[in-house]
Amino acid sequence: MNETTVQWIDEMTFSAATGSGHTLVLDGGGNKDGASAGPSPMELMLVGLAGCTAIDVVMILRRQRQPLAGLSVTIKGERAPDPPRVYTHITIEYVVSGDVDENKLQRAIQLSEEKYCSASAMLEKTAVIEHRYRLLKTDAEAE
Repeated sequence: MNETTVQWIDEMTFSAATGSGHTLVLDGGGNKDGASAGPSPMELMLVGLAGCTAIDVVMILRRQRQPLAGLSVTIKGERAPDPPRVYTHITIEYVVSGDVDENKLQRAIQLSEEKYCSASAMLEKTAVIEHRYRLLKTDAEAE
């Protein structure tokens, strides 16, 4: 079982402590000075999704013995205009570098989406999740 404790600090700022011993600051917006002390809970949902699928894709490509040199995942989320302001459309873009076989990359993304990523399974209940990728081959292959 996972456990997290969130404690109010002041204004709309909170401290979160995870069961694994990590802490972070959350900001619900509305601080008097307009500054943000940390990510919002909804931003963290996108962070969780990006991390979840990135971990899956790296693990799957490693199992396939693909020469992965780099991976970044960018997520953009659109939310409903009225409360509860759930995500309604999410675009995930993977940028992969290395001499990775494109079919194996597509399969890794598909497996993350359909089987392994728990965050995706939850968020797809309210949002259309679109996956895109760019594969950047190494210079040796481009020559």
